[in-house]
Amino acid sequence: MAVRRYQDYLDKNRLPHMWCPGCGDGIILRAYTEALVELDLAPKEVVTVTGIGCWGKADDYLTTQAFHGTHGRALAFATGIKLANPDLHVVTLMGDGDAVTIGGNHFIHAARRNIDLTAIVTNNYNYGMTGGQYSATTPLESKTTTSPKGTPEPGFNVCLLAEAAGANFVARTTAYHATALKNLIKEAITHKGFSLVEVISPCPTYFGRFNGNSSAVNMFNWLKDSAVPISKYGKMTAEEQAERFAVGTLVKKERPDFYTTYRRIHRASQQPKGGE
Repeated sequence: MAVRRYQDYLDKNRLPHMWCPGCGDGIILRAYTEALVELDLAPKEVVTVTGIGCWGKADDYLTTQAFHGTHGRALAFATGIKLANPDLHVVTLMGDGDAVTIGGNHFIHAARRNIDLTAIVTNNYNYGMTGGQYSATTPLESKTTTSPKGTPEPGFNVCLLAEAAGANFVARTTAYHATALKNLIKEAITHKGFSLVEVISPCPTYFGRFNGNSSAVNMFNWLKDSAVPISKYGKMTAEEQAERFAVGTLVKKERPDFYTTYRRIHRASQQPKGGE
């Protein structure tokens, strides 16, 4: 069998992509396809599930099996696909709006159930596809089209949300740290149970422009300077942490995934009871 390249997972007839200059989605897409190469997964062994949004367009460019669902429901569809065929590698691509704003309830319960799938959440702090409205991850007082004077709501910490809900694997990195991103995606795909990789990504078109940083270069420099390895982050003061975010593997545990638990309960129910 010929050695695969990341290009083998891309539909060349659909390129070039539609993302804005300076967007991190192209970097994340390549990291995802490179992870599939290094895991030696054939396109037919992978199902990429997406919803609506900038990052939700990623399945348009892939040769893996794919399912494009409605806004906020990607994890619900992914759950059904994984339980119908547990041998498939199911990877769900969502933005912050798709994952934890409109799709927040599905996100919580997929993590609680510990469905054996991977969620790659691109967090650019706003709804980039529909005009730059604020989402559930937009930082407090940030300006958007729907909060021109600053949003009064604090944003979710996506990784803490996943951890609290019961995810087996939780990691965070940025679109700037492309090699680390590829490695974390590989680790997430191979780890049993619900696995999250949050990717902090630039949106110079809306979020950056509204918050005084329309330069893609400046936004990538901000990602480089703001990301702190988890080992170092834990030693920082609360004031220092407020200006930074932790990256790396944040949670890694071995709680049985939903399908394993379901099969165990089902098999036990088939056993004859004593005395019968």
